[in-house]
Amino acid sequence: MSVKPKIYSYIRTMAATNGLFYPIVGFATLIVFIYMSFGGDMKASVFNEVNYSFVERVGNQFMLDGNPFYINGWNSYWLMDHAVDGFGRPRVKAMFQAGSKMGLTVCRAWAFNDGTYHALQVSPGQFDEQTFQALDYVIAEARQNGVRLILSLVNNLQAYGGKTQYVKWAWKEGIGISSSNDSFFFDPSIQTYFKNYIKAVLTRKNTVTGIEYRDDPIIFAWELINEPRCMSDPTGDTLHDWIKEMSTFVKEIDEKHLVTVGFEGFYGPKNAKSSLNPSEWEATLGTDFMRDNDIPTIDFASFHMYPDQWLTVDDLEGKLEFARKWVQSHFEDGDKQLGKPVMLTEFGLSSQNKDFDPSHREKLIKVVYDIVYKSAKRNRSGAGSLIWQFFVKGMEDFHDDFGMVPWERKSTFDLITGQSCRLASVRGRSNLKGNLKNSCQRPR
Repeated sequence: MSVKPKIYSYIRTMAATNGLFYPIVGFATLIVFIYMSFGGDMKASVFNEVNYSFVERVGNQFMLDGNPFYINGWNSYWLMDHAVDGFGRPRVKAMFQAGSKMGLTVCRAWAFNDGTYHALQVSPGQFDEQTFQALDYVIAEARQNGVRLILSLVNNLQAYGGKTQYVKWAWKEGIGISSSNDSFFFDPSIQTYFKNYIKAVLTRKNTVTGIEYRDDPIIFAWELINEPRCMSDPTGDTLHDWIKEMSTFVKEIDEKHLVTVGFEGFYGPKNAKSSLNPSEWEATLGTDFMRDNDIPTIDFASFHMYPDQWLTVDDLEGKLEFARKWVQSHFEDGDKQLGKPVMLTEFGLSSQNKDFDPSHREKLIKVVYDIVYKSAKRNRSGAGSLIWQFFVKGMEDFHDDFGMVPWERKSTFDLITGQSCRLASVRGRSNLKGNLKNSCQRPR
């Protein structure tokens, strides 16, 4: 799956782009590449310890050191997988450095890989130490660059194993009660598998930093599962009970970190807002955004948005209008019913759309950013957004049709960095520090 980094091409591209930021990232990438190539290990390097505080939830706001904390961030699901082999680590470093330079505060990534290539969990309760050390490296690099992490614990989809792999394990051992993928949510043996996994991850002592994951404030939150669905029970009761049980289990081990579910955000059949779903079908998936987030052990609500995947309309304006209503509706749920922060943790626009132009993607991003900013200025529940997804150069094999290298297009780079500036300024100009201060004062 991994490919050797095209390091020289990468550096030339970065150096040719605006400003000093790009050659700095390229140079740092080269240094780390050479270091890793000669058998270097981050444990042997100097680890710059920083005193980070935990992000907390107070009512409908995230708080950090007594101040509201608003999020402009991104997804790079591939970080752990890419860090397993030493030659991929410079890209991980470069991605965090780039995010930090753009003022991005949170990155969402996978903390799972079950039974597949570069597996973290090879079989139930059995872990690959090399892959675990790759996750250690990712967390340590996040700390070095001041970027917090949302770490997802399992996939509803089959990519990287997911709930399907858990069901296969139970079936292979002759203890599974059903071959249905949805038995992940109700089979006692599979629930034990998953709880053991959760405990192993949360209590892991980082080999780079020496900090247990549950004690590391650079981890912003644990996400229970990416895009859960339980279609075998459209009432939603099965998934709802699973969320309560697993979020309670996480809190028993780790009281310090925030917990979210990882929903797409669809409303259930009994919800008055189900008409806002892209179609009637989404109400039958066994989820309900409001009911399933209205659980004391769920600290904030998260949702996704892919108008070009979900809608049958082809025109861009129709997709943008859906985006406005979808984001505003979920932020209002936080204000009026849940009393919790709400974050859009995945959104994007496909490059495979008819007549696609990168400016279309920028228009969608701006719609989201404006709604987030307006909510932040009013101290409302809309806590931020995470774009799906970012890469660095030389990672074409990891691209999907939503991915981008954000600094390749100046208008995209300026839009994203500008949102970081706006959200930081909501808390006062004194919050414009370091890289962000320089970026926000630079003419656009």
